[in-house]
Amino acid sequence: MSVKKVAIVGYNRTPFVRHNGVFANATNQDLLVATLSGLIEKYNLHHKRLGEVAGGSVIKHISESNLVRESVMKTSLDPATPGCDIQQACDTGIESAIYIANKIALGQIESGIACGVEAMSNIPFETNARLRKILLKANGEKSTFGKLKQLSKAKIKDFIPIPYKGKEPETGLVMGEHTEITAKYYGISREDQDHLALLSHVNMAKAYDEGFYKDMITPYLGISVDNNLRRDTTFEKLSKLRPAFDKQNGTLTAGNSTPFTDGASAVLLASEDWAIKNNLPILAYITQAEIAGIEYVKNQHNLLLAPVVAADRMLKRANIKLDEFDYYEIHEAFAAQVLATLKIWESDQLSKEFGLDQALGTIDRNKLNVKGSSLAAAHPFAATGGRIIATLAKLLNEKGAGKGLISICAARGQGVTMILEK
Repeated sequence: MSVKKVAIVGYNRTPFVRHNGVFANATNQDLLVATLSGLIEKYNLHHKRLGEVAGGSVIKHISESNLVRESVMKTSLDPATPGCDIQQACDTGIESAIYIANKIALGQIESGIACGVEAMSNIPFETNARLRKILLKANGEKSTFGKLKQLSKAKIKDFIPIPYKGKEPETGLVMGEHTEITAKYYGISREDQDHLALLSHVNMAKAYDEGFYKDMITPYLGISVDNNLRRDTTFEKLSKLRPAFDKQNGTLTAGNSTPFTDGASAVLLASEDWAIKNNLPILAYITQAEIAGIEYVKNQHNLLLAPVVAADRMLKRANIKLDEFDYYEIHEAFAAQVLATLKIWESDQLSKEFGLDQALGTIDRNKLNVKGSSLAAAHPFAATGGRIIATLAKLLNEKGAGKGLISICAARGQGVTMILEK
């Protein structure tokens, strides 16, 4: 069986917006339908039956168990287009692209959409276990008296909702707390973190001014730009922010960490034949991808560093060296996480702690996140992968040739890397 080349032929997303703001009343489905509809309009996909649409949200309500399929049904795609929900924390968007790409490569489908969405403003609250059991018993009672009798067993404190905190179940720490440990373990300074954060904003502002993002974003609810972008930020302003996770000795702040965010993204993938038949441009090809998991409970400083392992495996398989890429898109969950990844790639000693034979090497920082990344755009968990794939594909298409590396970290000690080529 011959393997088909997988082309990136289109992209679209909503603006990324800080949670509890402009998109406060938008659901996962609202945002995903808006993104898919924008993609459909842009590439004239009305009434077409695609091979599949795959994607998801990291935090969904129980009513959203078939989020992608339900969203597809609310667009103008042929309703015969299947939908599949995928979830792998912050890797969700890019893992969805791998899922669709593999089906295209094997000839199972000719086209598909990979997508991701996060409506952090509308994440569900938990109830405590005691109240849940009481409600279940009350629901099972046939008479009103029986239902009231069961409900009367509840205490006032049982009705206090439990908000989402994003803690790692195995450690009880949130990502920021883990990354504080990362920064201390690898000696990542506050100054370097703030410089990286500033550069992300500067690069993204310049990209907007150049019109780079003009064809990549569908306006939604009157918003057409990512509202986490701070054009007026300076190193001095960033350096004055207080630590967010370790109040006494921490280096992570609201400025060098990503906030909770609402948004959605989608990328259109296809075989070369399908792209040509539908008169769509081949922006770039997905040629390699690798997903890795690492231990992070004992080694709590390594929660977000699995891309170190994924990159090593992928580059060996592709027979490409780390310094041979034209662009590097490294997801900026936290500035410290990016800097730690780069430091490990450059060090034989640190690389061996991950089981690598030797360091992968040094990258040209002038090729890193050249249009800004998550610290400026912000980070709706499942939507970040699509944003990054689209950005790199457009960069390669504009250059006309070359290759780029993507690296995305995720919760539970996982991470993914990908190579795009033109």
